[in-house]
Amino acid sequence: MRWSGQEVQAEASNALPGLGTLSGLIRSVTTPEFAGMTFHEVIAKSALNRVPGPASALPFAWTINPYRGCSHACLFCFARQTHTYLDLDAGKDFDSEIVVKVNVAEVLARELARPSWNRDAVALGTNTDPYQRAEGRYRLMPGIIAALAAADTPFSILTKGTLLRRDLTLLQVASKRVSVHVAMTIDVFDPELRHQVEPGAPTTEARLATVRAVRDAGLPCSVFVMPVLPHLTDTIAHLDRAFAAIAAAGATDVAYSALHLKPGSREWFLAWLGRAHPELVEKYRVLYPGGRVYAPAEYRSWLAARVRPLLRAYGLDRKPALTDAAHPHEIPAVAAAGLQPTLF
Repeated sequence: MRWSGQEVQAEASNALPGLGTLSGLIRSVTTPEFAGMTFHEVIAKSALNRVPGPASALPFAWTINPYRGCSHACLFCFARQTHTYLDLDAGKDFDSEIVVKVNVAEVLARELARPSWNRDAVALGTNTDPYQRAEGRYRLMPGIIAALAAADTPFSILTKGTLLRRDLTLLQVASKRVSVHVAMTIDVFDPELRHQVEPGAPTTEARLATVRAVRDAGLPCSVFVMPVLPHLTDTIAHLDRAFAAIAAAGATDVAYSALHLKPGSREWFLAWLGRAHPELVEKYRVLYPGGRVYAPAEYRSWLAARVRPLLRAYGLDRKPALTDAAHPHEIPAVAAAGLQPTLF
């Protein structure tokens, strides 16, 4: 969605400079319940986004992103750079200036009703989290779930949001008609570190409880240990603690990958690293020199050798591993296809 591609034109007196006259913007909203955040409500022209590339390259062909920006405020979020397309910054604005497609469910229902719709798999959570805090106010997901199920369209959801528990009954109903897969990202098992790197996200314990709730509802639930942070969460002690807790929560399977540092997230994450762990800055420069996005093959192989025995020990190695061809935006529905994406 680009501002210039929307249909409705409106001036919002409290919009950020540069946003007030952009097409599609209805209004900008601040409320005491969401202190420090602004919701920019827009009319979306489309709901479904086609995944680029050959149709056979991924197990899903379409994505839906009800929101842009994310209040989870994960320092390493690869979607940060997309906020710059709206003349917002990839740092604080991404965390607090949330674009809300208020009509997304209605638009989706119309798109799914077209005779040309082939009921291809759809992934949610490939860009920003559909169950971030804004969902508690706007309740877009129930309409999206209902529209997908009514159109006999299989779908997957990747989230860190425990608000997903609100919609478990809807997901159970949908699963009787179509394939539904849920994946929960749980990446840091140290409370202090988790609060630093993803300050707006639910706690690790709350996410583990949500995994258990999904499994108790009879739905599959993968856990994505993504990203593994070099020299911070890649110790045997941390990984062992992670997989033990994930297994106890009843997860269907586990996917993992090393940290990616894309433009936008790279600057934001490394600035924090310099403040919180200056002793690691040089090590990260070696792992991610220049504009390198992905950790080097040597590190990924080292991490794989450390992780795989633990997965076996906890009975979490139930799925075949995906190869290094995957990228973060590809992962959510890969799990729905019964694979274990590890990027190794």
